[in-house]
Amino acid sequence: MQKSYRAPNPGDKRAWFIIDAKDVPVGRLAVVVANKLRAKDLPTFDPSVDAGAFVIVTNAALVKLTGKKEEQKTYQRYSGYRDGLKEFTAAEMRAKHPDRMIKEAVWGMLPKNNIARKMMTRLKVFAAEADKGTLAAQKPVEIKL
Repeated sequence: MQKSYRAPNPGDKRAWFIIDAKDVPVGRLAVVVANKLRAKDLPTFDPSVDAGAFVIVTNAALVKLTGKKEEQKTYQRYSGYRDGLKEFTAAEMRAKHPDRMIKEAVWGMLPKNNIARKMMTRLKVFAAEADKGTLAAQKPVEIKL
């Protein structure tokens, strides 16, 4: 009889990955990031255990949007008050908060639970090129897309 296996929580031994988002479509980037955050690429994947890695995304402002999404895609924010719904096009979002484009795409690919909220805290997104000196202590592994 086989015993069931439960993956241990890695604690402080999580891996670090760095991804350059320059000229990469948002959706394809978000799939890779979400899989790393959930640890779906590991053989010990368990949806109830938060065993994912830290992910750093650089050059978020240079991410690629295919087709006419730059003008037609809209993002919404709601303050909770009456008449508090605000809509932005992807071009406006890229100009003001390019990191939120990637964060919202990744959030849409994660399960909506407490574990996913913890996973999102391990996602670091930079609008421009990140300083390699500040990230050297983590020894991130670069992923080419």
